[in-house]
Amino acid sequence: MEAFLVGLNHQTAMVELRERVAFTAAESREAAAQLQEQGILKEALVLSTCNRSEVYGVPKNPNAETVEAVGRFIASFHHLPSEQLGTALYRHGGRDAVRHLFRVTSGLDSMLLGEAEILGQVRESYRNALESGTTGSVLNRLFQSALEVGKRVRTETGISVRPMSVAFAGVKVAEQIFGSLDQHRALILGAGTTSEQVARHLCDRGTRYLRVSNRTAEKAKDLAERFGGEVTPWEDFSASLSWADLIVTSVSSRDAVLKRETLEQAMTARQNRPLLIIDLGVPRNVAANAAGLYNVYLYDIDGLTEIVEQNKKARRDEIPKAEVIVDGQILKFMRWHAGFTACSVFAELATKPSAERPILLREHLASMSHLSEEDRKRIMTLIDTFFNSVPHDSQEYVQGLPQLLRKIHEP
Repeated sequence: MEAFLVGLNHQTAMVELRERVAFTAAESREAAAQLQEQGILKEALVLSTCNRSEVYGVPKNPNAETVEAVGRFIASFHHLPSEQLGTALYRHGGRDAVRHLFRVTSGLDSMLLGEAEILGQVRESYRNALESGTTGSVLNRLFQSALEVGKRVRTETGISVRPMSVAFAGVKVAEQIFGSLDQHRALILGAGTTSEQVARHLCDRGTRYLRVSNRTAEKAKDLAERFGGEVTPWEDFSASLSWADLIVTSVSSRDAVLKRETLEQAMTARQNRPLLIIDLGVPRNVAANAAGLYNVYLYDIDGLTEIVEQNKKARRDEIPKAEVIVDGQILKFMRWHAGFTACSVFAELATKPSAERPILLREHLASMSHLSEEDRKRIMTLIDTFFNSVPHDSQEYVQGLPQLLRKIHEP
């Protein structure tokens, strides 16, 4: 009944690999459903952001093979050989999985410490899985708790003071290159949450010339109107490449939106006037070979390292406070999980003949990853003492076994 996760992030994989295993919302639903249909997982949820792709699950049959099967599934789903993911994949189970997710939602595991977007991204991934029906009691409680942790860390610590998001980091790069942005022209490709944040940060810094282009014209119109910009039809956005000083892309697309040839033509039209491109897409929206073009300054998410480090220094003092909140919420969740698991095991034991119950309980104990060998021996002694001293049809048995089970599962 323990949850586990398999995934990779900015700490274990470069953007070239992360973009190859990124899941769209539709692919997240499809992958979770397939994991259930193939009998690998009882509950499943896929969390995929610009910096991570992770599969959370509750296995049907808890064992190490199930965890490895999820790793192979991630590779096959994206048509990659398993060995290509190699050491980039991490695997966490039980308490470690809970801690990992809680630190993610708190912004402690982000490239940009305390980033603003991650809590909303986790919430959206959870909503997506919940509507698809691929979660159950354990993952529902886990993600509800994670969202609670994220909110508490942001309201009770200063880790999100002067919010630093990927969008904000991109705008900071533009300021470092251009200085004041009030006389510079910006083109935003995409009209999602990240693009909205980019538009807001640009306007906050005095940008007066803004164009927005998106596949869905209504979304582009809405975003442009809210920030005093103009709309460029998606099929004609290449015409604005020679107009802009700054291009920010955040488009959901498997293929590059800006090809080298397109940018070469734009640079000729602008007589090689410098062009800054901030590519916030994963997969990347700009062809990698465009980085070699003269006077084109291309940054992707992994290119924001210096700003990331500055952000970490400003917020590092808040990390211990956030970790205390995370630890408290982990304990709270693990106690709930202990009670939930104890009730489930008790219900299963109640259906078995008396002689089979000690054997079933020992098998269940063997699957509990958070116990040390010393703990297992101590608990085995408790089990033997209980079953040898209490009649199985007595009131003492009915009341005492749930208490024993909960004691076994307490973290």
